Amino acid sequence: MDNSFFAYLQQLEMLAFFSGYPLLYVVTLFLTSNKHPKNNFKNKLISLLPFAYALIGILYLGLQLKNLYPDYSFKNITTAFQYPYLTIWGLLSLLFWFPALYKRPVLSLIHSLVFFFFLARDLFFHFIHSSTNKDVIKNDMKIYSDSLLLNLGAFAFIVLISFVFTRFKRNINS
Repeated sequence: MDNSFFAYLQQLEMLAFFSGYPLLYVVTLFLTSNKHPKNNFKNKLISLLPFAYALIGILYLGLQLKNLYPDYSFKNITTAFQYPYLTIWGLLSLLFWFPALYKRPVLSLIHSLVFFFFLARDLFFHFIHSSTNKDVIKNDMKIYSDSLLLNLGAFAFIVLISFVFTRFKRNINS
């Protein structure tokens, strides 16, 4: 069997994890626009977005480790990835746990736009060349919807954890 099928599956995996983040980022930014700059909760939501993106990176790493199991040899790793640079780029989302990057939430948006490009490319070719397979667009839209739900769930989890830690810290200080 040709490797293009496996390359397409790996592209769909990356889309499933990272392509929904730009929309989540923009919607969160829109909903928390600073009409009242003293609203600390809205400002905190924006600052939590990179943590949600880093959590998505951990989930992506877990999937890659699961796919490589039980052979973690260098040879298996090099042959398993059809898009090694994109895989490494996806794993770089783990760096958003570090203060140098999570303090700049726009960097997480820029990082995720690389994966959003594949979705935009397929849509562009579909509208320009109507000969594009409609199944590709159906797959992309289903994966994009799943990615939105995954990113929304990760963001909700991070907001919940942040809320619990803030409450816990407040109770200890009281």
